Amino acid sequence: MLNAILFDLDGTLVNTDILHFAIWQELLREQGITIDRPFYNQHMVGHRNEAIVRDVLGHLPQETGMNLAHRKEALFRERGGQMTRLEGLDELLSWRSHHHLATAVVTNAPRDNAEMMLTALDLGHSFDTVVISEELPQGKPHPLPYQTALERLSVPAETAIAFEDTPLGIRSAVGAGVVTIGMATTHSPDVLQDAGAKFAIADFRREKLWQWLEARVTS
Repeated sequence: MLNAILFDLDGTLVNTDILHFAIWQELLREQGITIDRPFYNQHMVGHRNEAIVRDVLGHLPQETGMNLAHRKEALFRERGGQMTRLEGLDELLSWRSHHHLATAVVTNAPRDNAEMMLTALDLGHSFDTVVISEELPQGKPHPLPYQTALERLSVPAETAIAFEDTPLGIRSAVGAGVVTIGMATTHSPDVLQDAGAKFAIADFRREKLWQWLEARVTS
């Protein structure tokens, strides 16, 4: 039986990684660091800023690195006002309402970014709760963000599903006992499935997803 749907935000509700990547490229170039897409996908996508500062900017003083990360997030909010929902999301949210399912957003994004994106997408009031992992002791890939969402919604893990676009996020959701669908907006389906996704889709329109959802809600 299905009681809840849990969503990542960046790369799941909206494809934002092109903008994140471009801004990080710009700022790191000022530091004499050149990054390509494979490096970004491996070391930065979905990671909290504390981890990026530690793993990518470890040669800088902690305060300097965090200031750079905060500058990056400010530029993202400045440039990211025009966003569109991932294809098929409207239909999925309507289906969710029809079946009276609880919903949550579970994100490693800072709160200011998450609120900006949800407002830009006109989704500010579409979810029962929003879990911001940087406000928790542990972020993704630790299971705590998804465990927190389940606790807030008062649903057991086996009655929820999650949508995630990164191996980091998939490990977090699966670690919390939630069956997870990979969103192949940033990584290939094989990478997402290797991380633990049940299967992967390009967007929410895919027939495979709808057949699977209908089977879950009627079982």
